[in-house]
Amino acid sequence: MSPVLGAALDRVDGRAKVTGTARYSGELNLPGLAHAVLVGAEVPSGRIVGIDCRQASVADGVHAVLTHLDLPRVAAAPKLFPSLGGLVAHGQSFFPMQDDVVHYAGQPVAMVVADTIERAEYAGSLVQPTYAELPSTTLLDQGRDRAYEPERIFGGLLPGRNPTRGDPEAALRDAEVRLDLTYRFAANHHNPLEASTTTAVWDDADRLTLYDSTQGPTATQLSVAELLGLAATRIRVVSHYVGGGFGCKGLIWPHVTLAALAARQLGRPVRLVLSRDQMFHSCGHREEQEQRIRLGADRDGRLVALTHDKISLTSPFDDWAEPSLETVSATYAAPNYAGAYRLVRGNTITPTVTRAPGKATGMFALESAMDELAYATGVDPLELRLRNHADTDPDTGRPWSSKGLRECYQRGAELFGWADRDPTPGSRREGDLLIGTGMATAAYPVAAPITPQRARARMYIDGSAVVEAGISEFGTGALTAMTQVAADGLGLPFDRVRFVGGSTDLPNIAAAVGSAGASSTSSPVHLACTGLRDQLVGQAVADRQSPLHGADPAGVVVRDGRMCLRDRPEVGETYAELLTRNHVSDVETVGTWQPVLPETTDHAMQTFGAQFAEVAVDADLGLVRVRRMVGVFAPGRVLNRRTVHGQLMGGMLWGLSQALLEATRMDPHTGRWANANLADYLVPLNIDAPDVTVEVIEVPDPVVNPLGVKGVGEIGVVGAAAAIANAVHHATGRRIRHLPITVEDLL
Repeated sequence: MSPVLGAALDRVDGRAKVTGTARYSGELNLPGLAHAVLVGAEVPSGRIVGIDCRQASVADGVHAVLTHLDLPRVAAAPKLFPSLGGLVAHGQSFFPMQDDVVHYAGQPVAMVVADTIERAEYAGSLVQPTYAELPSTTLLDQGRDRAYEPERIFGGLLPGRNPTRGDPEAALRDAEVRLDLTYRFAANHHNPLEASTTTAVWDDADRLTLYDSTQGPTATQLSVAELLGLAATRIRVVSHYVGGGFGCKGLIWPHVTLAALAARQLGRPVRLVLSRDQMFHSCGHREEQEQRIRLGADRDGRLVALTHDKISLTSPFDDWAEPSLETVSATYAAPNYAGAYRLVRGNTITPTVTRAPGKATGMFALESAMDELAYATGVDPLELRLRNHADTDPDTGRPWSSKGLRECYQRGAELFGWADRDPTPGSRREGDLLIGTGMATAAYPVAAPITPQRARARMYIDGSAVVEAGISEFGTGALTAMTQVAADGLGLPFDRVRFVGGSTDLPNIAAAVGSAGASSTSSPVHLACTGLRDQLVGQAVADRQSPLHGADPAGVVVRDGRMCLRDRPEVGETYAELLTRNHVSDVETVGTWQPVLPETTDHAMQTFGAQFAEVAVDADLGLVRVRRMVGVFAPGRVLNRRTVHGQLMGGMLWGLSQALLEATRMDPHTGRWANANLADYLVPLNIDAPDVTVEVIEVPDPVVNPLGVKGVGEIGVVGAAAAIANAVHHATGRRIRHLPITVEDLL
């Protein structure tokens, strides 16, 4: 590999973003552009018995007011399917404004289109629906007695019950140490800086361009095509820059198609931007949930049994649960295990993937329980985890494709100073502050789409190259990392390669969700570029005029765009010289990667890490400050150390936020979120950010994909909240079993 791969290079999109020249989906100036605003239902359950649009229709600048009475019908009912599949990716199996039924508060019941956003918003306030309200369920406890075990969850991709190993009930009954613990989690919302935005433009009756803030342009194209009854070739999706997503832009929600329907009906471009309030009930959330962990162990802390049960609130029409059980079952070597999901149907939009979906909550429950087991057995929390280290996958017995967890534990403990810890709760005090430390394991599955992924590489006569794949840049540094992968594969300097993404005109790439974006894109980019390199080397050794004529292609290397013999680097020529001599303006290759699916490999695939945290708790005020965090991770090959560091640090700070701040509170009287704004939905500020140390351990992984890339988008979140909660217990002696931990919990 060349020095460019893994280097901490500056982001190629950095200048455009800081100078304001980067154009997002809501910043395009189009002639005749109209603005659409959605009107949401004010009740959580019922029917629309009337909807008075007269005042809105005659308001200044209004072009149309659309309701279920006049909005065109969609061609097919959407079917929930996560975008990780690389195919159609609807956020829920319900499309609004097709009838008079209200399933959840905020559900779109009308759409106002006007010449300015301000006039559209004002006219929207004049729409007056009348409802026949029905009883609703908006909290988990309201429907607990109606909970059921689904056959499938997560868009049908996972079973509602995990495979059982051994006899966990008998093992629990006979265990020397038994713990039965329940953990509760408030609902969470994504809140990216850029609200979801779609600009729809029809070229004629059946050719549509969507400028959409999406994590997956192809997923948007296929999903909207299905709803409109069009061939995918009739729809082009452009998404060059996206202002964050965290999962809410990974699946396709109704507002995208509603914008397209309005634009077609009016015969002009239409832009639809969700308001901040609408972001809380229009594109999913992390569901309210409760998880029960039962542990059985011997007196030395070695697990003999683990059971894990989750109950959560889903929508009236989808069996959704974020997958919290699967990684928990495979983290430690417990010979007896069982786990199952239960769901409660509620009046809510279908929840969706939220950063570290399932693992942020599931691993919090497990890692909090493991800390409780450490105190119950008198074993150091880090030593307890080492005693239960799973050398192979406990679920299948298969070897790991790579692991590195022991190394993460060791390095993290060194950086943090774990060996100096007094385990006695409340034993360390600095004035009014109680000081505590905690740790946790991080784990996240290596995800991959189910469809082939493609990229195209083109070399020009001057020796520069363009590499293309249909990904969007939503803050992860993908454009930079893929430029590095391309430069490495072609043997070119970084500044001689341009990577292009953000459009469905380019080769297909699945949506970047589940930490699969890096592998889904780098693999075909690598294959396209190495394929093009090998093609040009082959031409050179076959060319009688080339200095490389007759050489063994395996003995030719490429450095800085020059093909030369490995053993005699003075013998060779550049790409440009070869193409110029043969009068070839450009050469291109398409690389196709068929992802490795779990059922087709003899290995288990997970990413692992270790999290450590120190907190200071004001003994009088109950205020928690996280003073420092250390995270060490083994994510396979690193493509860009700077962007990887940023992703992991951001994930760890998200975990801090999960532990101490983030909660969306439901008002059961109105069925609406009570804090649907950025003033009352708390997230960390710079003043909350502690000293964060991040390190990565690169363990080669020849199984997961051609470059051995596992991904870092999710793993930084996992375990961070548990490490903080465990540190709070160490500081105060109080065990808090719900998130977020508040001042009231510690007073």
